[in-house]
Amino acid sequence: MKENHATTTHERRMKFRTTINRYYSVQFLIKDIGSVYQFILRDISSNGMCILIEEDSVILDYLTVGKIMRMKYYPSELLGQTEFIKTEIRHITRDNQGRLKGYFKVGLAVLERY
Repeated sequence: MKENHATTTHERRMKFRTTINRYYSVQFLIKDIGSVYQFILRDISSNGMCILIEEDSVILDYLTVGKIMRMKYYPSELLGQTEFIKTEIRHITRDNQGRLKGYFKVGLAVLERY
């Protein structure tokens, strides 16, 4: 049983690596305020990809853990094609020290492509 769990964990991690290497940034609409936001994807934790949002940004009022959004992913390659992907917000974590002080890390999980 442990072998299967380790294999599953490894496979999930490989899927994440493929996603973060494939895309450079993500864009999404906050319907309540009619604004589109675009962020560079970051690979700064062992738990997955995230975006960084300044702690005083109004967008934080509209994001919640567990929220599922349709996000537009921009490829790392110049001529690559954008994709719309159903994405879940996994965590919103304040960073109080180091180079990311003053930012929230918003963890993203890819659910499915449209």
